[in-house]
Amino acid sequence: MILLVAGVVYIGIQVCVALRPAVVPVLLALLGTALLLPLHRWLVKAKVNRSVAAGLTCAAVLAVVGGAGYAVTVALVDTWDQIVASLRRAVRQLADQFGASGTTLEDLADDALDLLGRFGGTAASGVVTGVGVALQALGMAVLALLLVFFFLRDSDRAANTLRSLVPRGGADTVEAMARRAFEGVEGFMRGTTVVALIDAVFITAGLLILRVPGALGLGAIVFIGAYVPYLGAFVSGTAAVLVALADRGLVIALWVLGVVLVVQMLEGNILQPMVQSRTVRMHPAVILVALTAGASVAGIVGVLLAVPATAAAFGVVHELRTRYAPSGEPPPTAGP
Repeated sequence: MILLVAGVVYIGIQVCVALRPAVVPVLLALLGTALLLPLHRWLVKAKVNRSVAAGLTCAAVLAVVGGAGYAVTVALVDTWDQIVASLRRAVRQLADQFGASGTTLEDLADDALDLLGRFGGTAASGVVTGVGVALQALGMAVLALLLVFFFLRDSDRAANTLRSLVPRGGADTVEAMARRAFEGVEGFMRGTTVVALIDAVFITAGLLILRVPGALGLGAIVFIGAYVPYLGAFVSGTAAVLVALADRGLVIALWVLGVVLVVQMLEGNILQPMVQSRTVRMHPAVILVALTAGASVAGIVGVLLAVPATAAAFGVVHELRTRYAPSGEPPPTAGP
């Protein structure tokens, strides 16, 4: 039975990878719907027509995402060269500190930073050479937004549609599994967005107080990285420390490291348990395995979708265990 389930899952993953241009917008639309559904429900309760409410919700998210995207892009563009130069100096200082100046270690560091600098410095030419990729991404984004509109508008009929697709005897179980999976994704998206915003605000404030160059750009990286649990925080925090080390010295770099660690500790011990207390909480090891699997299957898109997909899977397993566990057995937990 386990082998059969594993085979079906493997075939499903391969089909999704083969149909990535169509599957990715659907998955992104589901994530967007999970995040925006509370706003749509509020508008519907305020006696707004469902279609109008869905349109207003999409327009609001388009304005917010567009404005935030513009602000993040401007912050990164304005500070990208400064961040790259700071990272270059930080790596060279580390190489000198460990006696690696002029050796292969420094050469590799220079090559890596040269590649990073070319990536940031040739953005304009990259737009021309990568216009096909940009158009494809734009098309998927537009399709995802349209799907969000339809998912929101017809969310009240989702349960009946799902029940009509399965045998009558298992309709209740399938509906309960789908609801629990969606609740897991919904909680993950809401909680991650709140935590990402708080992390970015506090870390950016700390960087500004310590007068670290490129603070706004680094804060934007922190916000984006928060959607990739653990790995995103590690990468963004490392970048902030290296920039501080290069431009402000070891003492300020240690202060930045302290700020990053304090914010991450508050996130892990207070913010996430408080914000996501009603959702499926996963062990860090499970998240890291999910991120690795997502990256191997679908690259950066797989990394972004791995954790919410795992949250949905845990929700389904939790529902099944709740329904079919022997009486008297305590409900299962997804994490410590």
